Amino acid sequence: MSVVQQQVASPLFFSDSAVAKVRELVEEEGNADLKLRVFVTGGGCSGFQYGFSFDDNQDEDDTVIEKDGAVLLVDPMSYQYLVGATIDYQEGLQGSQFVVQNPNASSTCGCGSSFSI
Repeated sequence: MSVVQQQVASPLFFSDSAVAKVRELVEEEGNADLKLRVFVTGGGCSGFQYGFSFDDNQDEDDTVIEKDGAVLLVDPMSYQYLVGATIDYQEGLQGSQFVVQNPNASSTCGCGSSFSI
C-alpha cells in the first residue's frame, strides 16, 4: 500500500524557527524519517489543547506540509481547527517550545496550550 501525500498550498504556516528546530531534533535523533505531528485534542482549561509529537509514520489521510527539508503532519480531525495557523518555535524565560498561533481560536488560556473556538 502506498501512501499518497496530500500537498497543499498553505493551510498552515511553518515558521523558519520551527523548521530549524525540527531539522535540528531530527538530526540529533539520527532518523531522517521523523516528522513533527501537530494535533488537537479535547481538554485543557479552554476546551481544546494542542499537542506535538515526532512521528516516523505518516497516515494516508494526513495533510503534509514540507519546508526546507522539515515535514509537518496534521490529521484530518485536527486540520479543521488549524487552518490558517502558524506553527512556531519560541525560546523565552518560560523555556523553549513549539507553539501554535491560531487565528481561529476565540480565546486561549494563559499557558497558550489550550484554546476555544
